[in-house]
Amino acid sequence: MERSAVKSVSARDFNRDVSAVKRSAEEGPVVITDRGTPAFVLMGYRDCVARSAGGMGFAELLTADDDLDLELPARSVEVRASDL
Repeated sequence: MERSAVKSVSARDFNRDVSAVKRSAEEGPVVITDRGTPAFVLMGYRDCVARSAGGMGFAELLTADDDLDLELPARSVEVRASDL
C-alpha cells in the first residue's frame, strides 16, 4: 500500500473539525500548523507503533521502570519585585 504525501492542516481548521482530521490521520500523518509553522503531528496509534518497531515503542516508553536520562537546557529564573 503506497502512502501519499503528508497532509497539513491549520490549528484553526483542526479545532473546527477534529473528526475530519482524525479520519485523515488514519491514512497517514497529518501535520498541524500554528501560524503557518509545523507544530504537531497527528497519526493513528497503529501507524505510530509500526514506525517505532525498530526500537523501544511508545507504549514501552510509557511503562518502562528505568529512568530515562534527559539532558534539559539550564533555566534561569529571574525574580522581579513586581512578581512578589
